[in-house]
Amino acid sequence: MLHFFYSLFFRLALPFVLLRLWWLGRRNPEAWKRWQERLGYVASSPEPVIWVHAVSVGETIAAAPLVNALLRRNPEAPILMTAMTPTGSARAKAMFGDRVRYAYSPYDTPGAVRRFAERVRPMALVIMETELWPNMIANTYRRDVPIFLINARLSERSARGYERVPSLVRPLLRSICWIAAQAEEDAGRFLRIGAESKSVSVTGSIKFDVDISAELRAEASILRKQLGEHRPVWIAASTHDGEDRQIIEAHKAVLRTFPSALLVIVPRHPERFDNVAELTESMGLKLSRRSGAKGPVPDDVQVYLGDTMGELLMLYGASDIAFVGGSLIERGGHNPLEPAAWGMPVLSGPHIFNFETIYNRLDVGHGLYCTPSPDALADCVMALMADPDSAKRAGDNALAVVNANRGALEKVVDGIVERV
Repeated sequence: MLHFFYSLFFRLALPFVLLRLWWLGRRNPEAWKRWQERLGYVASSPEPVIWVHAVSVGETIAAAPLVNALLRRNPEAPILMTAMTPTGSARAKAMFGDRVRYAYSPYDTPGAVRRFAERVRPMALVIMETELWPNMIANTYRRDVPIFLINARLSERSARGYERVPSLVRPLLRSICWIAAQAEEDAGRFLRIGAESKSVSVTGSIKFDVDISAELRAEASILRKQLGEHRPVWIAASTHDGEDRQIIEAHKAVLRTFPSALLVIVPRHPERFDNVAELTESMGLKLSRRSGAKGPVPDDVQVYLGDTMGELLMLYGASDIAFVGGSLIERGGHNPLEPAAWGMPVLSGPHIFNFETIYNRLDVGHGLYCTPSPDALADCVMALMADPDSAKRAGDNALAVVNANRGALEKVVDGIVERV
């Protein structure tokens, strides 16, 4: 009954959802492009596909090692990646080029999902992390298509929310062929809200299997030379509205002690690039944009704006210290394993509930600094700049945590291949 009312509500809301999408498209044309795909009108596939659904940027990045591993095993594998956001779709294209196919995910109405599935003909549905869309799952299950929830995580906050609607959530979980949970705590919460024990495994997080290629290391080295090899560089990555001002204030404090320091700031969403550029200049700092920079960055530039897509991992490699955004505000934090894989100290704010297990492991391994305020962030950055040996130890510790937890990727790929 709840599923019926859910679908009815989504149908009634759909015109307003499309109107909002059109309105957003006035400022960000990418949001409105290919809007028909969101209603299920996608190009027909000549063959069944492995459908990998990643709602936005974070899930798309998390899916990258899995997609690469599937392509290594079978370079001809027809993989369709879907996302709900233009940023997620653009990030996927930046990572995979023409090796996979792309589409926007259908809105979760019965008709849109049915049309989508009829056209793409999935042989398997791989859902990244915890995106429980009732009609997507129910429609796919009725087609006898195996469904996988990969790199699955479930915070205590989300679990309590799902517990309020057991008649909706339990059938969805029992339609999923395999839930590959990141940690024991996640697996326990899935079981608590209705998953069957036979369908839940703890594989670890495939995010630990982050791969930094020799080509990427070379690109990062070239950029570091352009930024200035002898100046201290710190990066604030995946920042959100409400954080940027705090981070820039922290950098102004850093500059009073380290006047040559450079902040690399990378907003989470591309539609905010111009806003962050304007904010930086309004706060009296000289800015250079990645998209327009050519050759060495002048010494008087104080902030370097990462306003390109698909380059965050490389930008980490050109820096000395990393702050991971979404954590000074109650967004829940973002993935800290990419900077950790570079062997650099990882800093965050206090709000890290989206990745609590990973942050806890970094904390126990002495590779993490929690900075609850802009002042604390500035103090931590300055302390690490003043003590390179401590910074190196923290970076080595963070890398050790990553290396100690690798191996989930092969378990996940094996699990999918066995069940398809």
